[in-house]
Amino acid sequence: MQVRKGNRNSGVRSAVVAIMLGLAVCGALPASAEEQTATGNRVFFRGGFAVPNSGRGGELFTDGHNTAGQNGGTGGYYVGAGEDIMLTKDLWGMMKSIAVVGEIGVEYKRFNSQTVANSDTRTVTGVSNGGLSKVQITMLTVDVAPKVKFMQGTDFQPWIIPVGLDFHVISPPSNQTTVLDIGVQFGGGAEYRVWKELWLGVDARYHLAANQTNSVNNYGTVGAYVGIGF
Repeated sequence: MQVRKGNRNSGVRSAVVAIMLGLAVCGALPASAEEQTATGNRVFFRGGFAVPNSGRGGELFTDGHNTAGQNGGTGGYYVGAGEDIMLTKDLWGMMKSIAVVGEIGVEYKRFNSQTVANSDTRTVTGVSNGGLSKVQITMLTVDVAPKVKFMQGTDFQPWIIPVGLDFHVISPPSNQTTVLDIGVQFGGGAEYRVWKELWLGVDARYHLAANQTNSVNNYGTVGAYVGIGF
């Protein structure tokens, strides 16, 4: 009886081992909880300081060519949000600790706001009855950029954007009533995992525009963000 029972247990163990080996060969072994959740994908929300290279004072739509004051400040703020999509966690098999994600983001800037003359002011156009009003100097940017992240597998991950593509919409329009521009961006930062897939980070970026609107649209940003992994 003991010999028969021992043979039975041995057979069960052999069957279990065979099943596990079969699952491993087929790649069907269940991943750990950490492997299942740590995809590297993140949704983030950003904010901070935005500084253009030069103000837009002296234009028709920004302050009526300085008719009653200037609207050319060079300091403001930005808010934005976006998504990091993991492309490779090991630089396509070349470096285990270096990942590349694709960032898709949207960002709103307000550079300045003054009560000034504008294109609706009678002393500017000579045809309307409008007076002075508050004019907001703003810009909306949509970007697509590769983000190289270092020190994968740790709670602290610095990163850089070697170059990314920007699409800009400026407001008010330029003197030529154009609003669309394109450009590139460069940036760097770091993020730290504070709990599970909640990350806090800082970043700095510089945006170089093509100035298709016949106005200077280059600017830099410095700020912080919150990232949520999914």
